[in-house]
Amino acid sequence: MRDSQSSTGFFPKVRGSGPAMMAARLVIAAVLAGGMAGCVFNSHDTSGSQSVGIDGVTAQQARGIAREAYLYGTPMVASYQTMHAFSLDKNNPQYKGPFNTVNNVARVFTPEDTAFVTPNADTPYTFAVLDLRAEPVVITVPAMEPRRYFVLQLMDLYTYNFAYIGSRSTGNGGGRFLVAGPRWKGKTPAGITKVIRSETDLVNLVGRTQLFNAGDLPNVKRIQSRYKIQTLSAFRKQRAPEPAPAVDWIAPEPPAQMRSSLEFYNQLAFLLQFAPAHPSEQSLRERFASIGLEPGQQFDFASMNPALRRALQEGMHDGQNDIDKNREALNGRTDGLFGDRSTLKNDYLARATGTQVGIGGNSREEALYPVLENDSTGQPLDGRNKYTLRFAPRSLPPVNAFWSMTMYRLPEQLLVPNPLKRYLINSSMLPSLKRDRDGGITIYLQSESPGKGKEANWLPAPAGPFMVTLRYYWPKPALLEGKWTSPQIERARQAPAARPAAVMPPQGRN
Repeated sequence: MRDSQSSTGFFPKVRGSGPAMMAARLVIAAVLAGGMAGCVFNSHDTSGSQSVGIDGVTAQQARGIAREAYLYGTPMVASYQTMHAFSLDKNNPQYKGPFNTVNNVARVFTPEDTAFVTPNADTPYTFAVLDLRAEPVVITVPAMEPRRYFVLQLMDLYTYNFAYIGSRSTGNGGGRFLVAGPRWKGKTPAGITKVIRSETDLVNLVGRTQLFNAGDLPNVKRIQSRYKIQTLSAFRKQRAPEPAPAVDWIAPEPPAQMRSSLEFYNQLAFLLQFAPAHPSEQSLRERFASIGLEPGQQFDFASMNPALRRALQEGMHDGQNDIDKNREALNGRTDGLFGDRSTLKNDYLARATGTQVGIGGNSREEALYPVLENDSTGQPLDGRNKYTLRFAPRSLPPVNAFWSMTMYRLPEQLLVPNPLKRYLINSSMLPSLKRDRDGGITIYLQSESPGKGKEANWLPAPAGPFMVTLRYYWPKPALLEGKWTSPQIERARQAPAARPAAVMPPQGRN
């Protein structure tokens, strides 16, 4: 559904007068003065004293909190966009099915798939949005041949990869895995292989099943058909518990507006109700509440104090600047942006940057995703030029599963339409790739064909800006420890201009 949400007010709880209200204001003032102990955030300038219409909160303090909320909430708002498209909005072309159902895509992705950026185009996907409010769910996976890689990635609303089911983590022998929300206190039932806990009520599941070649697709479809999701009561064949309270699911913020519209904060407040505060984030949530950012509440932009509105806009701008600078400083290395809470250690800037680089990235032990946006000289990649990427002899990526390189057009970060309908080159294509004389492999990245003799190694680029994402599934220690590094993209040298013909002296007529 695409319900519009009316604005009915978004104010801090500490209103009114009297000793209790005064004490509450003093607590908030102390939190604002002391910052957030143990968190990676450091507020910007807090010296401003302009009022924003909230006792004990200055404009500069509101701006700093708005920045923190933007970095903290960017993954949540982006996650909800995908959840809403996949499982709530039946009119969306990306709709795949209701909550707690397996939704298989028995094909590889194409440029027509636009629900999220940097889609993987070499493993058929399996999707599900889990609603764990009323009861846990049980995920059943079949046994499969040892050489086939598969993974079911579980991401909470924060985009933490809190658990994996797959070749690396649980093996290819199959099993039944119970996924429980933050409020479940039941006992592990019989027949369960493992219990997995989520911090949030809503969870994105992204599954990838390796496809060896086009003829292998029926085998992948058979495996996908045996992935199963059941509520715990259905698994145990018992009466279902009381359903979770009905939710007026709001329409998500469009991606193009998410980085500038104050509706972002309304989206975040809506989503906080599905994410009970982690103990390490209690003071952070109190800071949010001090400017009216509270779980399930709404902003009233029409009546908001203009100074508060301006502080929110400036805080959002500050947060996005932080993300942009962080992304640039990474120089294409993204493996530190994805993981679970214990790995990222509440690094909200990393989490937000990872969301904008490519939401749904795997933790580094599951897959590495070097992103190539510049050539070897540091210049942005552009399809008006011609490029090559070369794997030296006996120097292909060291992985336990497989590797791939995928082309994306910028700024959309989507797959590139092309006459070959080729969006990537991966390790399963090695037999069809042409080798260099020394045994190496040269890949041609350009918008026009490099010629019939080289077309087998051609990865078509758009006519304008682009990026290439490398994917290394189940990397070996040489990759994880940096002993093997990805090759750089080289700009092809221009052919020398033809030398002009020599000018002959005029000949006389005899």
